[in-house]
This record gives sequence, C-alpha cells and structure tokens, in this order.
Amino acid sequence: MIGFIAALRAAGVRVSVAESIDALRAIVAAGVGERAVLRDALRATLVKEVADRPTFERLFEAYFAGGGAALVAVGAAGGPLGADDRARLRAALDAALPQVDSPALAALLRAMVDGSAPGRGHLAALLARTTPVGTGNPVFHAWMTRRALRELEFARLDGLLGGLLDALRAAGMAEGELAEVERAARANQESLADQIGRAIAGQMARREAPRRPARPHDELIDMPLRLLGGQEAEDLRRAVARLAQQLRTRVATRRRRARRGPLDPRATIRASLRYGGVPFAPHHRRRRLRPRLVVLCDLSSSMRALAGLTLSLVYALSDQLSGTRAFAYIDELHDVSADFADARPDRAIATVLARIRADYARTDLGSCLDTFARRHLATVDRRTTVLVLGDGRNNGSDPGLGALRQIRARARHLIWLTPEPQRDWGTGDSDMLAYAPVCSAVHVVGSLRQLGEAVARLFG
Repeated sequence: MIGFIAALRAAGVRVSVAESIDALRAIVAAGVGERAVLRDALRATLVKEVADRPTFERLFEAYFAGGGAALVAVGAAGGPLGADDRARLRAALDAALPQVDSPALAALLRAMVDGSAPGRGHLAALLARTTPVGTGNPVFHAWMTRRALRELEFARLDGLLGGLLDALRAAGMAEGELAEVERAARANQESLADQIGRAIAGQMARREAPRRPARPHDELIDMPLRLLGGQEAEDLRRAVARLAQQLRTRVATRRRRARRGPLDPRATIRASLRYGGVPFAPHHRRRRLRPRLVVLCDLSSSMRALAGLTLSLVYALSDQLSGTRAFAYIDELHDVSADFADARPDRAIATVLARIRADYARTDLGSCLDTFARRHLATVDRRTTVLVLGDGRNNGSDPGLGALRQIRARARHLIWLTPEPQRDWGTGDSDMLAYAPVCSAVHVVGSLRQLGEAVARLFG
C-alpha cells in the first residue's frame, strides 16, 4: 500500500496522509477476498478527480495484479486423469526437469505442466535473472515484457512440452489424456506469460514512483511567483490544489460558526423584558447570504500566470459563493464565465489563455473598465464583491477612474490584487496610486501564501 500510494503521488494524483489512513481502514472493512471490491474501496478513498481514474486503474493493475488467470492443475486428484496417468505425468516431469539447463526455465516448465503457480516472490526471483527494468514509462511495457520472455527463453517451453508428451506416449498414456495434458499446459503457458507481464508492470510502476521528489509544499507556497518556472508546473498544481482545500475548510468552518449570525444586543434585551430582564432567549442577527463574486483578470504577458492561479483558487471555492462571473482583459474586455460553466477550471483556464493571446496587445484597463460599466454593471449589486487582478499599468491611456467609481458605488466591496510592491506604484505607466483610493482594499500578492490569504478575505 505504501508503494502504491507513492506511485499515485508520483503520477500526479493528490493523496493526503488522512486519505491513506482512510484507504487502509477501507481495506480492513472490505477485505481482500474480492479483487473488484478492493479496487472499489481504494478508488473511493484515494481518487477525488475523474481525470485521475485512468492513472489509478493502471497502477492498481500493476500493484494488485493477483495472478491473472489461475493455472490448471491437470495432474491433481479428481482431475481429468486417472491415478495411473497422474503417476506417469509425475514420473515424466521428474525425468525431464534435470535435463533443462536453465533453473528459471525448469521452474516455468513445472508450473506449466502441474499447475503450481509461482508466488510473487518466486516470480520476482525469476525476473531478477533478466535485464533489470530500465524505465517506468508504461509506453514501453509491451516491449519490456517481450524482452523478459526472450531472456527467460520462454519460447523453448514449446519444445520441452513436445518432448514431455512423447515421453508420456511412450509410457502408455492414451491419446485422449495426452490431448488433455497438452490443452491444460497451453492454457497454463498463456497464464504464465500474462503473470510475467503483470510483474513487469509492477516493477515499472515501482521504478516510476521515486522518479522525481515533489517540491515541499511550504517551499512552493512561499516562493515568489516570478521565480516559478515550467519545471515546477506539476508541483505547483498540487500546491494550488492543497491550498484550495485548506481555504475551503477555513471558509466552511467560519460560515458554520457564524450560521446564526452575530448576537443582536437590542433584540436580546427586548426579548428579556418578559423574563424580568434575564436574557434567557438570545437573539442573533440574520445570517448573511453567500456573497457573489465578479472577477476582472488582466491576461497581459506579465499577469497571465497569476491570473491562472487566482482563477483556479476562486473556482475551487465556488461552492462557497452564490454566483461567480469572470471577465478577462488586455486591450478588450471578454466575458469568460461560459468557459468555466462548461469545463473544469484547469481546462477552462487553458482555453481562455489560448483564445485571448497577449502577443501584440497593449494593456488598456481604462477602456475595459468603461466597457464593463456600460455593458455589465447590472451584474454588480450590494451582495457582490468585485475582484480586480492587475498591475494597474495602462501604457499611458486613460485609467477609467469614473467607471471604477461607478462599480465601487454599486458593489459591496472592490478588492484589488496586484503583484507589484507598493514602492513601484506610480512609476512609469502605473496608475495604482490613482486606483487604490477607490478600492475597499488593495492586496500585494507576490507568493501563493499571500494570494491564498487575499482570496480568503473575499469571504468576510
């Protein structure tokens, strides 16, 4: 189980320590007698996203392969052979095995004829005689299985079986019984090849597990976003998912504690008059409804990475919102809400970034704010928090302060997230010193931790 979970994590499946413990408890509850039940129990406790199911199925087959098809013990008592024929089969096999020059091949011949399936340890010992697995890439599984069979001289089993059948014929076994022995041996031969392929898959999966240690979560969450490159993309995805889960738990706990709203002193005092001034029945203010969120994201070259991370966090917390509208801009405003309604956030973000290219566009936030005020101001009301993500640079164009004040007048809050430190505001073409006084709050987000704290504040 430890190796299996390590392989899942190495393949990009998020599995926490708590979920690992849940999986072990599920095994205790479900048992290991039925492989399908075991698979369902592990999948229910370890897999949270549909996209991770193919990875889980592939690794489950590698780690919990069982033995494949069971081998047929043709020489067992009660089988198709009589006592005399079983004795002839044992004698012929005992005579043939010492003549096989390869111990591994001799073991395969015995398993093929008498149906004694090699255990996992025995199979691993047989494969240790072949060239070690050199890669964990599942694309090479078929090739590596063929190589292992070739190095075990698996094809020689056909000739050895023919010699054994000739010996049995010479010993007086009838043709009908000989055909039964050959049929069972051929079926066992196919099962052995399948078991070897499964064992190779397990070796490959175990080799893949430690291929690249994950970056520590605390290291990534505090690293400046500008320093995160493509080589950290997978670790960053996991860090964002973990941060989103932490934020969801924090927000849900906060809302649960405030389910009844804060204490209403006036209503409590009025109600206490009937009890002689003793506040037997505390009254609470009405619980605030879930907020609405409108997001305006700058997708210029310097902001695309931060925009993707912010949208990932926002939509991971969408169950704590009564509604979310997303708009993206560079020099024009685009309503991208439909992209997130029709696809998972990661796919929607990729689609939006591919459609709104930043190659030749120059940021013009003022014009985009004017467009929003003219066309989409109705999406903002007293329950709405407007989140603007951008560096506040307009390339010398009109900053659109009038439109921003219109938005602020209708919204409950207007929050601005910028990656630029305050010392850079007002330098060059930055209009942040003009935007900041209009906003309810401005947060500098230079790391994932700062971004998470800023997003958490959206929920009050």
